Amino acid sequence: MPLSRRGSGVVPAARAVASQVHPVFMLPPVAASWFGSMLAEQFSLTTGALHMIAIFAAVYTAHVKDGYVDFHVRGEDDDHPLTAKGCKLLLAAATALFSAALAGLWAVVGLGAALVTLPTWFIGYFHAPQLDTNPVTATSGYPFGIALAILGGYYVQTRTFAPVAAAFALVFLVLLSGVKVVDDAQDYEYDRTIAKRTVAVALGRERARVAAFALMVVALLGVLGFAAARVFPPSSVLAAAAFAVVAGIAYRTGPELATMLLIRGSYVFLALLLAAVWFRPLS
Repeated sequence: MPLSRRGSGVVPAARAVASQVHPVFMLPPVAASWFGSMLAEQFSLTTGALHMIAIFAAVYTAHVKDGYVDFHVRGEDDDHPLTAKGCKLLLAAATALFSAALAGLWAVVGLGAALVTLPTWFIGYFHAPQLDTNPVTATSGYPFGIALAILGGYYVQTRTFAPVAAAFALVFLVLLSGVKVVDDAQDYEYDRTIAKRTVAVALGRERARVAAFALMVVALLGVLGFAAARVFPPSSVLAAAAFAVVAGIAYRTGPELATMLLIRGSYVFLALLLAAVWFRPLS
């Protein structure tokens, strides 16, 4: 059964499989899992690796399902590297990998680790065509997955939750929801023609833009508030300041450039928060 629409054989099949690994969108959830483990201030390589594998498999599932729906079902995309059967086979393989990692977490950590990780697969699998047609779920699905990755990364190391993990998960949920609104605005014209109700379609471009950056401001103020309350390390304010600079520049650009800036700004934000948690330079 051919996987690739661009030829038969091992090499085209391998390229088709690799085409569904999108580092720009896959790195943050996997890094969020690691970040959650670092928050725990104790790290088991086995449990950390199992959780990161599960998160990777969940995001891979989302990419394959999204491509399958957009090209083979909706006919939205002009091209796709995988055949319909290839998509289904990779969905099964990614789900099997996720299930194996989930079983490993259950065996090594306990049922709670499996339960906090399981929703990430559902978010990935049902993103298209169920969740991506509603303004709220289309916007918050990916950020919610990252929030769960942080919580899960912490839980698998400690077998418990803590205010610091919940606070970081909340900040990323709000901040990345704002970024996602800006990202979705790139497809505003096309989404209107297919009745895909993103926030930009529901509110209009300008109001959606204001709402997006308002969410980011709320998230950054949340960082400052949690730092003042000593939930976050004091140096986490540097991460908020760095992202604020990027967001200020992005606000004056169009959706495409703004998205590029904000996504990369999110990487910097995460990296500086990780440094603040790990090294605590101002403590």
